Amino acid sequence: MNRPDPDIQRPVGTSVPDNDASVMGLLKQLTHEVPSLFTKELALAKAEFQASLNTLKAGIAGVAGGAMVLLAGFIILLMAVVYGLSTIMQPWLAALIVGAVVMIIGFIMVQSGKKQFEPSHFKPERTLDALNKDQEALRRKVS
Repeated sequence: MNRPDPDIQRPVGTSVPDNDASVMGLLKQLTHEVPSLFTKELALAKAEFQASLNTLKAGIAGVAGGAMVLLAGFIILLMAVVYGLSTIMQPWLAALIVGAVVMIIGFIMVQSGKKQFEPSHFKPERTLDALNKDQEALRRKVS
């Protein structure tokens, strides 16, 4: 284990202690292996991301299909409400009332959903807090 690394170039006539040679060998090995490690880690992250993306695509397709079926059912229910109301009032008035109520409910839902798009909701607060703590810890170590 205390053998000098034959890959290390030394001037002729200089001797390097065994400990220095092993440290130099380790540093050389480290410089060769770190880029490989990063490359492999990036490949792993890419593969995991791709698998997650495929799962997400399948989920989106299922949700979209379900949403279309729900929409069709909702429209049929609204038609049933219009037909039911048309027994006690003019059919055009029943359709107008049902349409107005549905539009009001939809407007309220859109307005509440728009609040989720405010810039403050997209701020990564936990990440910023963690970065600030790291910065403070580094300042304390330097001081």
